Amino acid sequence: MQTRNYLLYDVFTTGRLAGNPLAVVLDSKGLDTAAMQAIAREFNLSETVFVLPPDNAKHRARIRIFTPDYEMPFAGHPTVGSAIALADLGGETAGIFVLEENIGPVRCAVSKHDGATFAEFDLAKLPEPLELSGDAEAIGAALGLGPHEIGFENHRVSFWSAGVPYVTIPVADLKAAGQIRLDNQAWSELAPRKSEWAFASPYVYCRETVNHESAFHVRMIVPGSPSYEDPATGSAAAAFAGAIMHFDRPTDGISQLWIEQGLEMGRPSRIRLELNVDGGKLAAARIGGHAVKVAEGKLFV
Repeated sequence: MQTRNYLLYDVFTTGRLAGNPLAVVLDSKGLDTAAMQAIAREFNLSETVFVLPPDNAKHRARIRIFTPDYEMPFAGHPTVGSAIALADLGGETAGIFVLEENIGPVRCAVSKHDGATFAEFDLAKLPEPLELSGDAEAIGAALGLGPHEIGFENHRVSFWSAGVPYVTIPVADLKAAGQIRLDNQAWSELAPRKSEWAFASPYVYCRETVNHESAFHVRMIVPGSPSYEDPATGSAAAAFAGAIMHFDRPTDGISQLWIEQGLEMGRPSRIRLELNVDGGKLAAARIGGHAVKVAEGKLFV
């Protein structure tokens, strides 16, 4: 038996008991995949991170990301939370370093302002459109919405991935967003798969927001038995950048958009999406947010 330290952070928030909770297991060397999966299932959070020595000595760490059921190639709130946790451990108020993830090396920048720590990372993979065969009306029905509640302006249902695929679903307003209820059976009959064992999740968004500084209000539901809602989803925001580029066509330069999520479930979150547009095309993108430590402890495994 070995003692391994772990930390719990709330990510994409400056307040505790909000945002998306994350377990960060330090001292993970010697744990095999099965053990990591079992520990992630023990924490039973949406994701648990395991910190390992980097393959490249110039990088800060290698991280592996697990849901209670499977390993992820990349995820947003584990990247932001891990970057802030490692900076906190090192006593750093600012810094730039690379985390090695299954998707590849991810460059992170950490800074502290007014007592709150912020981290952002460059997308290792820019969003790409994927083929979606599901009918928009049927997709809406699987969420309990009528045809008149799907879409706004020129935004239509689409399918994007920046490492993890999501079905991006525009809805008319906050009322429509607030009343979605995922029908797992209906979703499983029309949704594309993101892996052999999991369906791509619906990412519902509207232009109407609760907070005036937000550009979009979003919800993300993870299908399954049972399904559950995620309070803040960085990998979905990364995929969503593709929909924003396709439908909104932002002008050249750098755009910063705040995305609000988790309000319906009482865990408000704020995600910053930064787009670098050059020649009408997305040249680079970054996901950023705050995180705060809420607990620490030891594992005896």
